[in-house]
Amino acid sequence: MTAALLRTADELYARTRDGRRAVVMTMGALHEGHATLVRTARELAGPGGEVVVTVFVNPLQFGAGEDLDRYPRTLDADVEIAGQAGADVVFAPSVDEVYPGGEPQVRISAGPMGERLEGGSRPGHFDGMLTVVAKLLHLTRPDAALFGQKDAQQLALIRRMVRDLNFGTEIVAVPTVREEDGLALSSRNRYLSARERRTALALSQALFAGRDRHAAQEALRARAREVPATHARAEALSAIGESRAAADAHAVAKAAPGNPAAVRAAARQILDEALRLDPPLRLDYLALVDPSDFTEIEDDFTGEAVLAVAARVGTTRLIDNLPLTFGAAS
Repeated sequence: MTAALLRTADELYARTRDGRRAVVMTMGALHEGHATLVRTARELAGPGGEVVVTVFVNPLQFGAGEDLDRYPRTLDADVEIAGQAGADVVFAPSVDEVYPGGEPQVRISAGPMGERLEGGSRPGHFDGMLTVVAKLLHLTRPDAALFGQKDAQQLALIRRMVRDLNFGTEIVAVPTVREEDGLALSSRNRYLSARERRTALALSQALFAGRDRHAAQEALRARAREVPATHARAEALSAIGESRAAADAHAVAKAAPGNPAAVRAAARQILDEALRLDPPLRLDYLALVDPSDFTEIEDDFTGEAVLAVAARVGTTRLIDNLPLTFGAAS
């Protein structure tokens, strides 16, 4: 299908629809990750609804020295990709349309969560992001807005804003889309040379290493719970390669769920090795956090967590994350 290109909110308001409106907010340079968001929005809106893709490079969320001027702008291609994925409209407003009085004097504050991780590395970024998301929610008036889980902290802050400020919009998370080699899709990937891209794979590899370590720990605990606290338990643990745990099977069964320190260590080993690559990966942060506030989790944590990483390869800054679940101890 062909998506209509609209430049003003009045044009958008003039459209009629029978069902729900679902919006996908982007800064353009669309790729398969965005297309997945649009296809999900199409399913959510249904045949009688409307899918709107916004394309707006928001100057408020770029700090000094960041890549506002070189951020890719490919509107013609974006309209085509959006339409093929099922969008009815591409809403590409000007800066004057979004900020008619110039740079806004009143903005959304991201609060303490916005100062951690990405916020610590990019001061003011989340205030600018939330301000433009709030503006675009008002301008597009959707029933639902879809965001990718790759930007986990952004997603958490948008959900908090919508809840705290009583926006009447459903926020829908869509899983991260990856290339075959594991690299998370990003508009900034196009900045990477072939050698830089090979180094960049360390981000996803580190996350997968942490995930695999976590899965092994959980499997060990599950196996320990299934076997009575006898010699048979020790034999069962020894059979899956955990000799130290086999020495005290009962302790393993009572242990705290998983081990956040071991998960971090498994991921960090990959990142440390990437420091020696050519070109090297320059780590910004590796964190294992509670997604409700993005603080580091403790060793006795249970519930949903996010293993997050950010690093630079050459001049390009990349982020990635994986969700993990630390089960309740029994």
